[in-house]
Amino acid sequence: MTIEHNVRVYKSEEKLAREDQLAHKIATVAADPVEVTAEVTDMIINRVIDNASVAIASLNRGPIVAARAQALTHAPSTGGSGASVFGIAEKVSPEWAAWANGVAVRELDYHDTFLAAEYSHPGDNIPPILAVAQHTGASGADLVRGIATGYEIQVDLVKAICLHKHKIDHVAHLGPSAAAGIGTLLNLEVETIFQAVGQGLHTTTATRQSRKGEISTWKAHAPAFAGKMAVEAADRAMRGQTSPVPIYEGEDGVIAWMLDGADAQYTVPLPAAGEAKRAIMDTYTKEHSAEYQAQAWIDLARKLHREHPEATDPANVASVLIKTSHHTHYVIGSGANDPQKYDPTASRETLDHSIPYIFTVALQDGAWHHVDSYSPSVPAAPTPWSCGTRSPRRRTPNGRAATTPWTLPRRPLAARWSSPSTTALSSRIPSPWPTRTRSVPARSPVSSTSTSSVHWPQAWWRKPRSTASLRRLRTCPTLPRAN
Repeated sequence: MTIEHNVRVYKSEEKLAREDQLAHKIATVAADPVEVTAEVTDMIINRVIDNASVAIASLNRGPIVAARAQALTHAPSTGGSGASVFGIAEKVSPEWAAWANGVAVRELDYHDTFLAAEYSHPGDNIPPILAVAQHTGASGADLVRGIATGYEIQVDLVKAICLHKHKIDHVAHLGPSAAAGIGTLLNLEVETIFQAVGQGLHTTTATRQSRKGEISTWKAHAPAFAGKMAVEAADRAMRGQTSPVPIYEGEDGVIAWMLDGADAQYTVPLPAAGEAKRAIMDTYTKEHSAEYQAQAWIDLARKLHREHPEATDPANVASVLIKTSHHTHYVIGSGANDPQKYDPTASRETLDHSIPYIFTVALQDGAWHHVDSYSPSVPAAPTPWSCGTRSPRRRTPNGRAATTPWTLPRRPLAARWSSPSTTALSSRIPSPWPTRTRSVPARSPVSSTSTSSVHWPQAWWRKPRSTASLRRLRTCPTLPRAN
């Protein structure tokens, strides 16, 4: 059973009892010794493998090389064995292993996701919890329990509290969830976890500029930093140090000054005592190395590539109209108001959050690759690579925001783009993912269009893999068994 907890701002003179504070309720859930179900255990194992796979694929990229070099300067602390870092044999201090591995896991934007009131990548909980488990010699069962808690708390917070509306980065939900997961892993007392959760939140509330405009390499470092802070918060709490209270509900707290303000009301769902933590089952993995909202668009572009090969020639496309969800429009579509999304020379971090770029490349190539799809296939030149100027905003008949088209020359595709928001995202889970595109042939003597749509990405649970896809996975090369 899930209990819905009402959360609001309290003035100091109201003296909100500790057990009534959201951070304490999170700690109570974390300290509950409920068994993890077999289904959830299997899924946690899957996500550990998924994390390791995407981390290994990114090992030679700049952010990972830098983070790994930083970690190597911090030997294991006394009283522990240290933790492993992807790609090297040396052990390092657990908070720095969480840092380096967190960057590696996030770099390619290729691991799991959960979207509701807020956005999240719950797999970001695994590096800090795993690092502490290695350092302390925890059992596999304790590790599974800790990861189940990390997923549960982050998903529950994401369902209830929107951060991006106030331009706060989504890692503000990761700091508390990772701290709670570490508390479960180490079988800490409620009071200790409570202090760690508060400190984890207090140190990870950053602005969303890390995912806006010209997106930098910090995008991969941000969740790794939150994981590192969670490890340090748990360490401080275990040494008897306290955190700001009430961190969520205080009149100078997070809700009052960073979120909906003094009159805010939130309803946060948390498992009742003795209730198994199952939130990981609501999350979903990716097939493509790009923002989750782009997954179905890549699938649709590949479909159009097969069915309408003429559309891969830029000269044959006069315009493309994309209709999608509210989240997609405002995060990776024209609703973001980011000119950088229309610049094919922008950073990889920017382009994996750009519908025009992603759809164009997938349409022309008929495929998507985590490295090659972000590499220009023709040299940059002033004429074919220049982008059009953004036109004034207009409103669609239903009142939802839209923008008039842009030009996006790419390889070099001179298409006219628009991505009006047509569907609001469910407040609980992003099902379905409606995607609809319309292209106008440039050389047609009459006004005609090609229209196609996809409701769920290929990796979505409503679309189980085809027999051919499963056969490919079962026959592809594998890593040798470890000794």
